[in-house]
Amino acid sequence: MTIKNVTIAGGGVLGSQIAFQTAFSGFNVTLYDINDGAIDHAKELLASYVPEYQAFYDDGDKATTVIDSMSFNTDLAQAVADADLVIEAIPESVKIKSEYYTELSKVAPEKTIFATNSSTFLPSQFVEYVDRPEKFLAIHFANQIWKNNNAEIMGHAGTADEYLDELVAFAKDIRMVPFRLYKEQHGYILNSLLVPLLDAAQKLWVNGVADPHTIDKSWMIATGAPQGPFAILDVVGLNTPYNLSLAKAEDDEEQARIVKALKEMIDAGKTGAAAGEGFYTYPNPEFMEDDFLK
Repeated sequence: MTIKNVTIAGGGVLGSQIAFQTAFSGFNVTLYDINDGAIDHAKELLASYVPEYQAFYDDGDKATTVIDSMSFNTDLAQAVADADLVIEAIPESVKIKSEYYTELSKVAPEKTIFATNSSTFLPSQFVEYVDRPEKFLAIHFANQIWKNNNAEIMGHAGTADEYLDELVAFAKDIRMVPFRLYKEQHGYILNSLLVPLLDAAQKLWVNGVADPHTIDKSWMIATGAPQGPFAILDVVGLNTPYNLSLAKAEDDEEQARIVKALKEMIDAGKTGAAAGEGFYTYPNPEFMEDDFLK
């Protein structure tokens, strides 16, 4: 089967990026979300990517036509009526995802491949809610997909190899570098490496060992990395690490301190790069200045 029609379920930060990248690469894209307000927000996010693509890709000027080429729908059945592939990028909630996959299984054509972009959960956690377990797998993207172009492709024990192969080919077609995992792994490859780094950095901060900019400088000088962990947290957005720490805070005093510190920033509107301020101020964060590492 050749994938031509792709539906993205969820128009948040990453869902909108997946939709834009897929449409930019020539696929027929429908973006589904639960109401008109969510669709309007997704369109605002999509519009913000146009200058990024114009600056990043040699053929970036065609980004100006991407939004007009897409379809938008708040009715799931209509949104997936002719979908070859549906990529789910909805909130990281077992209840929400379970209900979504139950409904999707009722309305999606038999041909449709189901893929989750979940960063937190495994496909096997939702396989009981899908009617086609052999066509159910994960394809995970990094934020700022146009330049951080890795796609981690992971099945569960019952995923058929042909659909893993389909997703590898699809990832290449949307200008990603595919990484096929041999077994399920929480955090895939990237987050299995990244999350412990970000967690360690936050513990240094909330335990009063060093401030975020000092921690970033140390990491950047010692490793040659272009960003430190707190700059990465800004790109991710602080709501995600807050929710991850919140889930562990009940039995972990350090995680509780992280939750408290992040909540203070979130309540102040300092949620990361997309908001204009997090641990740094944007669009000209201090870590990009020539003398930051001196």
